[in-house]
Amino acid sequence: MSSPQNLRNLRSGLTLEYPQSLGVYDKYEDAQKTVDFLSDHEFPVENCMIVGTDLKQLERVTGRLTTGRVAVGGLLSGIWMGLFIGLIFSLFGGSKSAIAIIVSTVLVGALFGVIWALVGYAATRGQRDFSSVSRIVATRYEVLVEHKHAARGRELLTQLPGHTASQQTF
Repeated sequence: MSSPQNLRNLRSGLTLEYPQSLGVYDKYEDAQKTVDFLSDHEFPVENCMIVGTDLKQLERVTGRLTTGRVAVGGLLSGIWMGLFIGLIFSLFGGSKSAIAIIVSTVLVGALFGVIWALVGYAATRGQRDFSSVSRIVATRYEVLVEHKHAARGRELLTQLPGHTASQQTF
């Protein structure tokens, strides 16, 4: 568990004293390119932050879930877990052969994985019959800098190829 001192140190590392904006970008890569450009010109980038704003969640549906797909997924997960546990047990096993330990834990893991996956699938009662991957992304990225370095940062950014005045906020 984190101590209050560790949380204060984390917060202090993620804050700036009187931050000012150097620019707003639609892509993270453009904000990163800006900070990299500043770094290349010996700007004190330890006084900069890239802040993602206007967060949104993207979810890409990857397929339809069926009982068979769920069972196969549980089977494979159980096999991997059983193999892992079997390898650990075989390292510290006594008189039994390592192969017997590994095979038995893989079989138990496979059975457990199938049962666990099917019970979980049945518990949803058809509320989510698809698989997906999701990600949280920002729609805008702002480069902030300590107030005492803002003027020099803006001056340097006028030399950045492709950097437009519309990206800067004053």
